[in-house]
Amino acid sequence: MSDTSRRPRKPGKPYRRPKKDPVRILAFEALRAVDERDAYANLVLPPLLRKARESEDFDGRDAALATELVYGTLRRQGTYDAVIAECVDRPLRDVDPPVLDVLSLGAHQLLGTRIPSHAAVSATVELARVVLGDGRAKFVNAVLRKVAQHDLDGWLERIAPPYDEDPEDHLAVVHSHPRWIVSALWDALGGGRAGIEELLAADNERPEVTLVARPGRATTEELLREDAAVPGRWSPYAVRLTEGGEPGAVDAVRDGRAGVQDEGSQLVALALANVPVDGPDERWLDGCAGPGGKAALLAALAAERGASLLAAEKQPHRAGLVAKALHGNPGPYQVIAADGTRPPWLPGTFDRVLMDVPCTGLGALRRRPEARWRRRPEDLDGFAPLQRGLLRTALESVRVGGVVGYATCSPHLAETRAVVADVLKQFPETELVDARPLLPDVPDLGEGPDVQLWPHLHGTDAMYLALVRRTG
Repeated sequence: MSDTSRRPRKPGKPYRRPKKDPVRILAFEALRAVDERDAYANLVLPPLLRKARESEDFDGRDAALATELVYGTLRRQGTYDAVIAECVDRPLRDVDPPVLDVLSLGAHQLLGTRIPSHAAVSATVELARVVLGDGRAKFVNAVLRKVAQHDLDGWLERIAPPYDEDPEDHLAVVHSHPRWIVSALWDALGGGRAGIEELLAADNERPEVTLVARPGRATTEELLREDAAVPGRWSPYAVRLTEGGEPGAVDAVRDGRAGVQDEGSQLVALALANVPVDGPDERWLDGCAGPGGKAALLAALAAERGASLLAAEKQPHRAGLVAKALHGNPGPYQVIAADGTRPPWLPGTFDRVLMDVPCTGLGALRRRPEARWRRRPEDLDGFAPLQRGLLRTALESVRVGGVVGYATCSPHLAETRAVVADVLKQFPETELVDARPLLPDVPDLGEGPDVQLWPHLHGTDAMYLALVRRTG
């Protein structure tokens, strides 16, 4: 038997340290925070970007790419999961979550961006070597090479059931929404394929940043002097930052004279402020005021008329955010930490009341794409008693002749019309006010008297508003 132990080994490739890509490492860290801690990307990403700018050669283009990788991956998570499932040899639940995050980042680069396929695969494999190790990087490489065999349209033809056979599941896969949310949004829209396709597509678009010029403290003219700033579509106080404008760089925002506020949220406050009331108009209430955007606008509008606003928020830390938003308001206001279902004020105290109630947030899926994967149908049952309780409090808190605004950032019928209909049965001496004339020039507001805004029709979050007047 020959002795082979002394034969010289064939020279192998020298070990190469993986290249650290700060953009993709940051995106991976953000996705891990969203997955592990149930964090929200819009809260996790900004501090990560600030830290990157301070410590590394990290410019605006890097920040834009990192932001696109995080939000794009989260928005398309359902579609990418279905694609990856076709490319692995095990159930997706058996793939370690960090590995799946890296695969999803790679899938987004391959299927959702203009990054060349070879660059998307190689950059993602390098990321895997850094954050997962060489062994699992080989797995990532093998899977992504399979993903790269087709573009997004090609994959959708393979993984989505035909529309005619299962329309809801088809739309769920193609537009990356859970099936139950597709069904709920379709019901709220009232049927028709074109509308639901447009809505689901709008949910996957990156929304513009919208600012509000708080009356008496800032003007839209001031905000429009900012780079890439254009007027809002509907609110006279709105200014949109196009091309990824950074609100933190705006002096008025840093000073609190202006704020970041979706135009739908502004319209809700404006409609409540503009509805006619019988008798005095001196005391306004925001009964669910956190984090303070609507309260700040309402307080400024109240100040112009010599009225005062009481802003109540149950959570003390959120009440602190409300106080910060209202600081510097030109007229009188008060912020308190109070449970809106057990109010410390007397019945019939207020002339105008806003209740923007906690909800599933299905109207803001553009801004918080991860919410679509966390919410479950049973969450509706959890919110239902609170929403009804807060609307009851609002109706008890307003005087005869005054008006209540019930608002929610969800178009789900169980959180909108069903709540209003149930509660008004207990308050026969009320009437619904047509909210549509209070939003002049805003099209496609439906049959009324309530209003449902939509991302695909109005460019806003899907805010709902019903106005109710106490008649006795």
